Amino acid sequence: MIGILLITLAICLCGSLENGAVLKPFDLLYEEGTQAYYRNDWHSVIYYMEEAIHSYTQQRKFKIQCRLQCAEQHEMQEAAQPNLRFFSVILRRAHCIQQCESQRMGPASIYRVSEEVLQEFQRRTVYNYLQLAYYKLNELDKAAEAAHTFFLANPEHMEMRESLERYKQMEGVKESHFIDREMRPYMEAFNIGLKQYDEEQYLLAIDSFEEALKQYWLAEAECRAYCQGPQQLDANTSPSSSFHLYELIADHYIQVLQCGHDCIRELATRAGRLSPIENYLPMHYDFLQYSYFKVDNYEKALETTKSYLLIRPDDEDMLQNLDYYQSVLGRQGDSNIITPRQDLVWFMKRYEVEKEILQSVNDLGYFYLDPLSWTGSGPGAISENHSHSDRKKRFLGQEETLKQPEMLMSQRKKTRKKIDRGLQEGGPLLYDQVKLIHDSHQLNGSQRVLLDHVITRWECDELYQLASSIAMAGDGYRGKMSPHTPNERFEGATVYKALMFGYEGRIPLHRATLFYDVSEKARKIIESYFMLNSTLYFSYTHLVCRTAIEGQQDNRNDLSHPIHADNCLLDPDASECWKEPPAYTYRDYSAILYLNGDFDGGEFIFTEIDAKTITAAVKPECGRLVGFSSGEENPHGVKAVTKGQRCAVALWFTLDPLFRELERIKADEVVELISLEHRLDDKLIINPRDEL
Repeated sequence: MIGILLITLAICLCGSLENGAVLKPFDLLYEEGTQAYYRNDWHSVIYYMEEAIHSYTQQRKFKIQCRLQCAEQHEMQEAAQPNLRFFSVILRRAHCIQQCESQRMGPASIYRVSEEVLQEFQRRTVYNYLQLAYYKLNELDKAAEAAHTFFLANPEHMEMRESLERYKQMEGVKESHFIDREMRPYMEAFNIGLKQYDEEQYLLAIDSFEEALKQYWLAEAECRAYCQGPQQLDANTSPSSSFHLYELIADHYIQVLQCGHDCIRELATRAGRLSPIENYLPMHYDFLQYSYFKVDNYEKALETTKSYLLIRPDDEDMLQNLDYYQSVLGRQGDSNIITPRQDLVWFMKRYEVEKEILQSVNDLGYFYLDPLSWTGSGPGAISENHSHSDRKKRFLGQEETLKQPEMLMSQRKKTRKKIDRGLQEGGPLLYDQVKLIHDSHQLNGSQRVLLDHVITRWECDELYQLASSIAMAGDGYRGKMSPHTPNERFEGATVYKALMFGYEGRIPLHRATLFYDVSEKARKIIESYFMLNSTLYFSYTHLVCRTAIEGQQDNRNDLSHPIHADNCLLDPDASECWKEPPAYTYRDYSAILYLNGDFDGGEFIFTEIDAKTITAAVKPECGRLVGFSSGEENPHGVKAVTKGQRCAVALWFTLDPLFRELERIKADEVVELISLEHRLDDKLIINPRDEL
């Protein structure tokens, strides 16, 4: 196969590593693993996927090691040095990194992978393949391990949650098998420390928290080194002959600087999550100060208290702790010589300098977001999630009071704010045959509606035939045939494509115009039913089909489309939906018009914001439409299609004319052209003698 030939070529080019092992490109290994999955070759799935994980991990490790090693060998001189000397160091370091990486991994071209493959590894999709392969071979301990690792990065994956429950009931599977194979060392040590702290084993907790900090600073250095790799250049600012030297340098350097500056947020964010653990770095010092206090080590307690206050200088509770420790140690004359930890002092100085630089380039189009404000009440940050008065208090005698650390936000129940935007529903449905089946109340949510008979059986059949003739695999997903699950094939087509095919005579024109007319009908119904005061515009129109791949439906544990919201990034752990790119933040309403129901599975589901509590389910049928607002109030997904093909017209709308669908505008022009030609044909009078 081509994949095997490419791997063989890569091996020849790469040579051997230090220990004689060969590092193979992880994207090619992953491709071989997926092909083995489709062949039900479970031994090969395990071999290639495990090798892909190893290669992915090692490649990142080697790059970090090379960058750190070369930075040490070729240090930057003082800023006052001449430009030539400065750039001489830059060139030597670049050559050093290139030489180091090529010696360890081979030519760089072998390891250039697509963004899609990188995202698959970041989402830990490889472990989904592994858990099923191990299950098929009855290696249940490894299957549970892989399933748990995948689920931690995909908590909205309901089928995997159910699979984990089944694994727990199986003979031979132990609690110790449910481990995270990609647990970061600093997080592992911190979690161990939390358990020991809860058990009041303070000496053990101190060792674990100190180890967590040690591993954290190592990870922080590695994160910043990894940021020195290639950056994504904006399409509008890509290198060109019109850009001078310093513009090009500034564009790349600012991205590297921003990436390194954001490492504090990156390190506090667990796999598959969008928001970081609240107060992650400060909590280390918070728990340490109280643990040291419990073992009567007031010097260390004061040191960690002062360290904590470097990050959160206005924390009233910790300021009270500071006063207490200083009063105790002041009697011994030791409090003034105890200073914050130097690694944190250096970190905060660098943080302030970087912050100043990044804020100064806002005028160049870079948006600065303080990473400390993401991880708690850092300098200038505001926290609405809690108040310090909620902390537990430990009394020391009759007068002195010491404040105990806050627990992780994930360990406390958050209260969600009810969304009240004055939205309405229940307007006229405009067409006599359209029938209201369920409103928001009956669907257990807000801004939801379920309608039947929006189109006729004949129209469903015609659109289904249209999909069969023009839908392309991976349309809308850069040609990726299975963008959401490897167990289904995804196909789609836009309304503009349909009309062009019809205009050119490649398909029946009436089917293309039917697609156009039906989508317009759905738009009018949604606009009217939800009683919108302004025009609803098309944002995207897609004729889509999901087809179950035969031979891959046994023990399905995934969704056809994962739980998500249409205009924000769903973060179940934080009970938030972040309205920021890459989400389509301008989308306001969504609708799906079903063309058939003769398949197994494929139910549309609404959930709570936790992405696991189902609030309503819709069984697709011809002419059935589900409509809803696109925000965090309506997380939704699609259950696995296990047999047959599920087709629908998917529609997204916006109230902002600036974000009108370009394909729709072009489709309007084609419709107008077709209409004009029909009018001309009707008026055209042919003289029989002209035909001679």
